[in-house]
Amino acid sequence: MVFPDRPDARFVTTTHNGSIMPTDVRCVVETDESSGVLRLTGVLDAAGTAAVRDALLVRLCARPGPVVADLSRLRLPDPAARGLFAEVHREIADWPAAGLLVVDPTGAAAGPGLPVCSTVAEATAALSRSPTVAATTTALPPFVGAARQARALVTDGCARWGIDELAEAGCIAVTEMVNNVVAHAHTPMTVRLAPGGSTLYIGVRDHSRRQPTHSGLTPPTLAGGRGLLLIDTVSRRWGRTLLPDGKFVWAVLHPAGNPG
Repeated sequence: MVFPDRPDARFVTTTHNGSIMPTDVRCVVETDESSGVLRLTGVLDAAGTAAVRDALLVRLCARPGPVVADLSRLRLPDPAARGLFAEVHREIADWPAAGLLVVDPTGAAAGPGLPVCSTVAEATAALSRSPTVAATTTALPPFVGAARQARALVTDGCARWGIDELAEAGCIAVTEMVNNVVAHAHTPMTVRLAPGGSTLYIGVRDHSRRQPTHSGLTPPTLAGGRGLLLIDTVSRRWGRTLLPDGKFVWAVLHPAGNPG
């Protein structure tokens, strides 16, 4: 994946055993599909951080669960680039079933709260010791019945995860997220849900960079159409992350009385 129209895109991404790095590329991001590891090779300076950030976020959107970023063959001479991975870690903190684990023998990329290991083997062992995160991911087309299908996913997930009290609020939030895609983005979407103790995490990924907006007042008997106001009302936190080919809108729901 290359973004040639971006002035800071001095990098390429390839699949495992992928293409030869062009002479003008300073940082290569390779995805090993068999292991889920991202390997960054070369030199990452301030000019390339935005493009590499995009590559990391797109990968984190593509599959639930933690992503391992192997920096053992990457040089970070620029202080502005060293904080990139901690920044991405903060960005995805409230995404459902998402995490970033960095392999950095030098420690140059260390940042507040960022999990860092010295080797890929150490990172793999750390992941194997971590409990498996339950998650539901479903692709939906942008049609009027999508919100109904998304509500069914929330209701079923909350029942399986023992957080039934969040089903109603979760259905409200996911309805508005999905309806925004149907009404404004007009693209296929992916709905991802995950529990975190007594918390419900919801995310909807689409392929339009158009920002979701409040669609105005609608009759109380009409499902949907009340936009971000309802998401804000039922969620403890919510937000959106722009991607090079779309966006990811997320929300975090806690039971009543939980300060989370």
